[in-house]
Amino acid sequence: MTSRPFRFGVSLLNVGSRSAWRARAREVEDLGYDVLQVPDHLGTAAPFPALVAAADVTTIRLGTYVLNAGILNPTYLARDVADVHRLTDGRLELGLGTGYVPAEFEAAGVPFGTGGQRLRKLDAILAELRALLAKETDTPSPPIMLSGAGQRMLRFASREADIFSFSILAGLTEGLSPEDAFGRRVDALREAAGDRVDDIELNLFVAAVGDRADTVDLSIIRQASGLGDDMLVQLPGVLVGSSQEIAEQLLRYREQFGLSYISVLEPHMAAFAKVIELLR
Repeated sequence: MTSRPFRFGVSLLNVGSRSAWRARAREVEDLGYDVLQVPDHLGTAAPFPALVAAADVTTIRLGTYVLNAGILNPTYLARDVADVHRLTDGRLELGLGTGYVPAEFEAAGVPFGTGGQRLRKLDAILAELRALLAKETDTPSPPIMLSGAGQRMLRFASREADIFSFSILAGLTEGLSPEDAFGRRVDALREAAGDRVDDIELNLFVAAVGDRADTVDLSIIRQASGLGDDMLVQLPGVLVGSSQEIAEQLLRYREQFGLSYISVLEPHMAAFAKVIELLR
């Protein structure tokens, strides 16, 4: 299995004031992260303005993690992507997903639909986006990150993604341990990708980091997943142990699964920075 160099990203949740946002963006870079990411949820930062503002005070890459394609218009998206690509000097990584929060679709006045319908919309959005960007004079083409957990998303990503991010739910399959279930997901993506397999960078979404299972902060992922703590601490995207133990675990994940791009949530970025130091 090809071993890429590690890359590390962090998802920042809220902007605050201009000075506070710029300070946090600089902190992300100072802590050793390679990518500053912004999610796309109501109640958190608006991704594109936040990334452009961060570009002024950093030299690292900047990514959406991930845009809700279910409520997007491809024409307006192409305009925004092209300008953000330019305003960040080509540092944009464009993350896209189907969307999974019904309340956000309701707020946008868009039917939530089935998983299959949302995936078909993502497919159409991405195809039109690429066609529109190709017509721009500078043909901006940021790498595309796709994210999800289902088998249909894995097959779609195997054809279309430059980067694939495994969600926290990738470690859940009835009758299998979380790590075995995760391995099945990786194998499915790799098998579907065929000759493209080495062209896809594999990302692990890390929802929590902590020294001990009984003290790790699971509050965000507990609320989002509805899972109990006993299950959460077993998931590959929850890293428990000393910095050295976690570093060794991620080295094993890279060897075993091909994971080389690790993204953590903002509340855990300082703790995980100690792991980054051990993996450089």
